[in-house]
Amino acid sequence: MSDDFAGLPYRPCVGVMLVNAQGRVFVGKRIDNGSVGKQEGDAWQMPQGGIDEGEELHPAALRELYEETGIAADLVTIIAESREEHFYDLPAELLGKLWRGRFRGQRQRWLLLRFNGDDTHVNLDAHEHPEFLEWKWVEPEVLPDLIVPFKKRVYRQVVEEFRDLI
Repeated sequence: MSDDFAGLPYRPCVGVMLVNAQGRVFVGKRIDNGSVGKQEGDAWQMPQGGIDEGEELHPAALRELYEETGIAADLVTIIAESREEHFYDLPAELLGKLWRGRFRGQRQRWLLLRFNGDDTHVNLDAHEHPEFLEWKWVEPEVLPDLIVPFKKRVYRQVVEEFRDLI
């Protein structure tokens, strides 16, 4: 990381591992694929997003989940919260471009949520600025293979931490 960005803070963020009754995990294919650093293939990810100033973790997670998937809070059960924050740095080509250049990466707290609804409750157009083009349920072990390279380590850690609860 260049010295220009080394002093920047990490963006506070919440991530949601949403699992269905079969133990599969929700992933969405990003609309802004080209801006997240994956040159070939598709960029998939679990719902995640920034925590607003003064916002608590659980409300932030439920807000992000609704904004990105259309899934309402009454259709999920919070099962667990990651023991610690997970950090990642943006790759050099994205530094200074994402989040108006204010952050060097993200510090994420992850929540494991059980989805109690059915697939008809998913609505990627629930928010005026959709993040995903499409979505699917996947086995937890394949998550790191779907994600952009700079987030793979975090995804492996989250899968490992929540594995026994899924």
